[in-house]
Formats: sequence, structure tokens, C-alpha cells
Amino acid sequence: MQDLVIKSYGDLAFHKTIGELIKEHSENKEDIREVAKGLINFDEIHDILDIGCGYGWFEESLANGFHSILGIDCLEANEQGFLSVAKRVASKSLFKQMLLPAPIDVDAGSFDLVVSAYSLYFFPGVLPEVRRVLRPGGTFLIITHSASMLEEGEEFFNFSNLRQVINNFSAENGTSFLKQHFEHITEIDYVNSLVFSKDEKDDLAKYIDFKREFISKDVSPAVVKAKMIYELETRGSMTFNKNDRIFVVRK
Repeated sequence: MQDLVIKSYGDLAFHKTIGELIKEHSENKEDIREVAKGLINFDEIHDILDIGCGYGWFEESLANGFHSILGIDCLEANEQGFLSVAKRVASKSLFKQMLLPAPIDVDAGSFDLVVSAYSLYFFPGVLPEVRRVLRPGGTFLIITHSASMLEEGEEFFNFSNLRQVINNFSAENGTSFLKQHFEHITEIDYVNSLVFSKDEKDDLAKYIDFKREFISKDVSPAVVKAKMIYELETRGSMTFNKNDRIFVVRK
């Protein structure tokens, strides 16, 4: 799994390009980070842990004034990008390269907020450690995909391996995992679709390329890309499910 993550997310510039592409083609123009932040009382937040932090995508949306932010990611290449953002919003910023799930070298009750944005399906076994490091009354914020995100591609291909990754923690099954460790769980759906017109086939190709390492466990990415571009040109436009869910968990 780590090898797939490194290959998929190791190109920081391409990762950011895909983020902008998703934003451009989304029907829902409200930033999901703003939706998530609106569910949290930031007057209570001083110390933050971001697991699977990447280059600091979530932190980019934060105002300054926090005491500390620790980002954990398996990619050393994300350290500079994450810290450049975290230093703007917190007095103390740290980055730790490590593969989760694993014990996190901090005291119990160290954080008011733990964030996992589009990452928990890579390491769902970290939940007991999240509970340990959260302070009493602390918040665990999760943003994750819906299992239905593959439905358009599954019209033509069997993505069983990719589906297994998503099903590690999805919008549909996330609550059942969280209930094993937490009692106070709120779910908020973020309804969205990605829309591509026939003259935007290059963008669709890039979107598929971003997932190529995970797709390749099931079928050749080149075959998938050729088929989906053919369908786009034939139909004139295509819409892809991009529904997500936000979980707000209180300890």
C-alpha cells in the first residue's frame, strides 16, 4: 500500500494540479474544507494533528492563531510543503514521516483536533491511537469518499482492488468503524459530481492518470483511459460521482 501511495501522491505538483482540476469540474462550488470547518468550534482548538497530511491541503484553509500543528505522512517529499503552510497558521509546526497505523510518539491527550482528509481508508487501524492522543472533549474530523465514486467506471471494468481500498473507510461504512472507539458521531454529506465535456478530454485523462497506480491493480490504466475518453467523445459529456462525507467525532 505504501508503494502505491508514494507513486500516486509523490509528484507534488501533479497532486496540486489534480486538486485544481477537481475544483474546476465540480458541480458543487462550495469548498468542502469550509463546510467541514463550519462544523467545528475553533475557539476550542489550539493543538492540531493531521494524519495523512500531504502537502497541507487542509491547513491551507485555516486562519492563523493556533499553538501547534503536527503533520504525519508517509511521504518525506511532503515535509517542505506542509511546513510552509503550517508555519503560517501555528506558532509551532512539526512534520513526522511515518507509516500509519503505528504508535505516535506524543503524550495521551495532546491534541484538541485530529484531521484525516481523504486518507483514513489507507490506515483505518489508527483509530485507537487517535482516541488516545485526543484530549477529553476533543474533535476528530474526517473527510472521505463515497463508495459510489467508482460506479461510472464499474459500468465497464471490475475495480475490485481499488474498491477494497475505498471500503477500508467510506461514507457508507465509516460510522460502523468509528462506533467501535467513539460514541459521539455526526455525519454530513457533501453532494457533488465532476462534469467533463467532450472538449475537456485532456482533463479527464489527467484525472484518470492520477489514479493509475490503484487502477493498475485491476486493469491497465491505458485501457481505462482510452475507454472513458471514447465514451466522453461519444456521449458529448460525462458526469462522475464525487459525493463525499464529513464525520465530526467528539471524544
